[in-house]
Formats: sequence, C-alpha cells, structure tokens
Amino acid sequence: MKRRLELNDQAGINVSRNFRSLVVEADGYENLSFGEKDCRNYIDKVRRLRLGTGDADAIQNYFVRMQKQNSQFYYVMDLDDESRLQNVFWADARSRAAYEYFGEVITFDTTYLTNKYDMPFAPFVGVNHHGQSILLGCALLSNEDTETFTWLFKTWLECMQGRAPNAIITDQDRAMKNSIEVVFPKARHRWCLWHIMKKVPEKLGRHSDYESIKTLLHDIVYDSWSKSDFVEKWEKMVGYYELQDNEWLKGLFHERNRWVPVYVRDTFWAGMSTTQRSESMNSFFDGYVNSKTTLKQFVEQYDNALKDKIEKENLADFNSFNATIACVSHFGFESQFQNAFTNAKFKDFQAEVASLMYCHTLFERSEGLISIFSVTENKKVFNKTQDIVFKVFLNEKDFELQCTCCLFEFKGILCRHILCVLTLTGKAESVPPGYILSRWRKDIRRRHTLIKCGFDHSARNPGLQRVNKACDAFYEVASTRINTEDDLSKVINWIERLKIELPCKNSSSKIVE
Repeated sequence: MKRRLELNDQAGINVSRNFRSLVVEADGYENLSFGEKDCRNYIDKVRRLRLGTGDADAIQNYFVRMQKQNSQFYYVMDLDDESRLQNVFWADARSRAAYEYFGEVITFDTTYLTNKYDMPFAPFVGVNHHGQSILLGCALLSNEDTETFTWLFKTWLECMQGRAPNAIITDQDRAMKNSIEVVFPKARHRWCLWHIMKKVPEKLGRHSDYESIKTLLHDIVYDSWSKSDFVEKWEKMVGYYELQDNEWLKGLFHERNRWVPVYVRDTFWAGMSTTQRSESMNSFFDGYVNSKTTLKQFVEQYDNALKDKIEKENLADFNSFNATIACVSHFGFESQFQNAFTNAKFKDFQAEVASLMYCHTLFERSEGLISIFSVTENKKVFNKTQDIVFKVFLNEKDFELQCTCCLFEFKGILCRHILCVLTLTGKAESVPPGYILSRWRKDIRRRHTLIKCGFDHSARNPGLQRVNKACDAFYEVASTRINTEDDLSKVINWIERLKIELPCKNSSSKIVE
C-alpha cells in the first residue's frame, strides 16, 4: 500500500484521489486499517529528496567549497520539520553575474535524473550574446507541486536580488503556472511549443487521417501570420476532420495565447525558437548524466558540464573578435551590424539581408507622421511557394520602424521587410542605435566572463581570490553607487589616492602564490 501511495504521488495524483483508489481496491473503507489523514501524513513524510549514501554530504561539501572560493556563490538547503533535506537550490557567482545581462528571458523545466532516486532536476536557463544556452541557477526538488515551485521561484528571485524576468518559457505543468502567477505576476508566460507538438502522435495518432492532420496542423501553427488567419485555419481543420470533441485540441485552442507563435511574437524571447529551446533545458547536461548517475556523481559532473559551456562561450568570444564574416551586400547597415554583433548574431542578420531578393516593396499611404508600406515576400512553405504580404510602419521624424512579422520584437534582429523599406527610402546607410541591441554586441566586457569557476584551478589561488574579491567590491560600487558625474569623480579620485597608498609591486607574478 505504501509503495502504491508513493508511486501515485510521484505521478501527480492528489492525496484524496490516491486514497479513494485504495478504498476501491480494498472494496470499502471498512477494509482499510488507515484513513485519508494517515495517507496525507505518510505522503508528507516521503516527499523529500531520495538520497543515497554520501549524497547529502557531497552536496553540502560542494556548496561549502564553492562559497569559500567565491562569496557570491548562493545556495539554500530546504529542510522539513524533521530536519531532513527536501529541496536544494544553488547558483554560482558566474550565473548570478550573467543574469544581469541575460535574465530578461528564461526557460525553466524539470528534467529527471532518471536514476534510482527519480530526482527532479530544475535548471533556469537563459541565452547569451551568441545565442548559446547559459545556466542561471538550478535546483534539486523533492516534489513538483505548487508549494515546491513557489518556494523555488521565491528563492531564485531572492538570489537575483529581486529582479524578475520579463518572460518565462515552461511546459504545460499546472503547478508551474500557478507558482509563476504568484511569484512573477508581471512576466509573460509561454508554453514550449516543442513539448506540445511532441504530443501530437499520442493525442491524434489513432485518427484515420492522422498524417493529413499532422501536416495541416504544422502549417497552421508555424505558417499563420495573423491571429485571424490562425483561427480561420484551425476552425476549418477541426470542422473538416470532425475534431470538435477532442479535449486536447479544445484546451490548446482556449490557451492559444500561451503557445501559438503568432500570439507570442509581440514579446521579446531573445530568439528562443519555439521548436528549439526545450533542448537547452533538457540537454544542458547531456553527456554528463545518465540512467545510473547518483546524486553524488551529479554534483561532481556539474562542474564538468559548466566548464564545457563556458569554453564554448569563450571560443565564440574569441572568434567574434578575431574572425570577420564578409558582408554579402554593399548596404551600410550590414557593415554596421558586422562591426557590432557577435558572429552568431551577425549571421542571423545576414540571413535577413540575403532574403531581400525574395521581397517586393510598395509604398501604400501616409497617416500623419507614419508612412505605411506593403512588403510582399515569396516564402517557401513545405514544397511550394506562396506570396505573403507584411506591413511596415515608418515614423520618419523619430526614425522608428515596425513590421507585422514582429521579428525584431521577438528576436531582437531587424527583419528583411524593414530592411526593404530602408533601401526603398534611401536609409540603408545606417540604423538608429536602438535597433542594435546591447545583448547581442561583441564589444561589451561583461562581468560574468571575469569570474573564475570551481573547475578553474586558478580560482583556488589566494592571489587571484583577492583579485576576484576586489573586482566584486569595485563592481558593486560602480553598478549601485555611481548615479551622477559627481559620484564618478569621487570614485576616480578615491582610486587615485588608493594607488598612491598601495604602490604597485611592478610584478604580475605577485598575484600568483
């Protein structure tokens, strides 16, 4: 009976339903030696981290070691009433610093370390200036209910000094949704399209016209460029294939503003593709954990996974500074982005430049200060092409542009349709700085890149530890205390006096001990 209670609880069945199933199985309340309250007490007791020998000590020792190396390492170990470990959250100093630059959009998911402990692992993942996944904190959880997620989100928010993300991507978990509404009430919450489309075979596979429905559904979801277009296509599909009673489709249509691309493109998602970003959540630790990984081993592998990601970021930084991608056009705006963006993001912009050949632009009319253009693009949809018309609005006085495709709002990259209008109106030499997002720039020295991590042996050097602590202190002053030119002057003068009081030893080797 106890095993059944635990399995049902892990499957997300609430205690009342769990108990009723046991009543039915026992053929009546009178045949059970315990009541619903006993079940509830037992479930509360087992809802904790399922730890093996040495696991709790390994986690504790890791946290202590990391915090000794860098005081900005943050962790919380949540205990139950009997002082047993329930949940664990941590974020290293580098993740906390990276959040300052890349924390406006995050993905969150609970992926299982599919071992004998069945441990939900919950990473917070963002996207860096190269479009790569970057870890912004993570947790090991005992449960996946609203209470646990609320604890985790509040803990993470405190770790990030109360700065909530603007947008969050998760799966369709109801408990997550409830907690996000409580802790991040102003954040735009989107469901991962990858998770939804993955369920299509399960939910529709038995239909006699499944292959046709799957193809049509893909077209409706990915190739609807207006909300009215999506609704019209969806209703035609449901009617033609007599899917009016399909509860899954009804639920998806009701919540379409949470997952359909055309409904979410007006929000900045840092280019987190609706088909591609569950990957960053689920694959961040691919190759470092497997079905036999223990929690103790996971803690050890955590550093290795982090090291791999950091090395890839460092390599991309190096290439962006030292390898120039040639322009494909003579337009000044392409050179402008070539000089500003990282190579990965410049390639994204170049894809828009290269697609100008498929677009035809016409001036439609003016409404006050706004000039309206229609841009017809010949797009390839499946194995055929079709013309799709987009509207571009240009405010010539303020040099502001907007396109109905919403690529800039969604991805932070100017679209081909806006570029067409710039070329037509003779404004192709350059774009205003506001359209060159700082989060994609290669010429910004970001603080998180200066922070040494636990796997870096130099981080354990006493001399470098002093340097890191000094950098942290100086950065705090620079980011939170300098609000005016007078403040800046005071700090500069103080540093100059400090340089006199602490003369240079004229040897870089003094850092290394």
